[in-house]
Amino acid sequence: MAINKTFMPVGDHLKELRGVLIRSFLALLVACGVAFYFSDILLHWLTRPLSAQLVFVSPTEVFLTDIKIALFAGLSLALPIILYEVGGFISPGLIQKERRIFYPALIFASLSFYIGVAFAYFLAIPFALDFLVSYGVQKGVLPQISIAMYVGFNLKFLFSFGLIFEFPIVMVLLSKTGLLTIPFLIHSRKYAIIAAFFIAAVLTPTPDIFNQCLMAIPLIVLYEIGILAVRFFGKSPIAIKTEQEGTTL
Repeated sequence: MAINKTFMPVGDHLKELRGVLIRSFLALLVACGVAFYFSDILLHWLTRPLSAQLVFVSPTEVFLTDIKIALFAGLSLALPIILYEVGGFISPGLIQKERRIFYPALIFASLSFYIGVAFAYFLAIPFALDFLVSYGVQKGVLPQISIAMYVGFNLKFLFSFGLIFEFPIVMVLLSKTGLLTIPFLIHSRKYAIIAAFFIAAVLTPTPDIFNQCLMAIPLIVLYEIGILAVRFFGKSPIAIKTEQEGTTL
């Protein structure tokens, strides 16, 4: 991205960065505090897809689980504010044309994260739990699931899906820099499919192929959506070629 010609001293940049970090931390702290207050309701929402009774095996397990829930929910609530603060820090270094794209991208980044979390909560997690619990019951094993392990399983799914739903936006932003083009994305489709299963194997909290497919298939679909988004919102091949010719002159 092109850099604005108005430069600030390094000390001013550091002060501005410190302000961004402080405001982002305060927003996260307040959001986590609110989420911790409603941790019982949030835990109830997380346990709705599960038919088995949860147990705890250590005195601190429930309390630490509430903290984990509060941290994830607080981060989700504070995400738009954090992105806004980061955007305000970066935007002075962008030209006017790039700013018109940058701020809508931040809004879509927040929405995409929430859509990914909703997809995991309403579709991926219920399917995964039904498959895994039923598999254990069919083996004659009584399910007594630890609350810490159950919540950890859910939060990893929610966070992972929130991240992978950012994929099309990242692809569009990279295309704006000229790093990604439509021919390259189409040519790399088969490698993207392999990478999707590899990423799913790393991000999913269980090693079974069923849960990996639950993440890999949406990731492949998001890759195709990203290609369409780059086609409509990315930088045109003519513009990229013109910029490359300008840099060689």
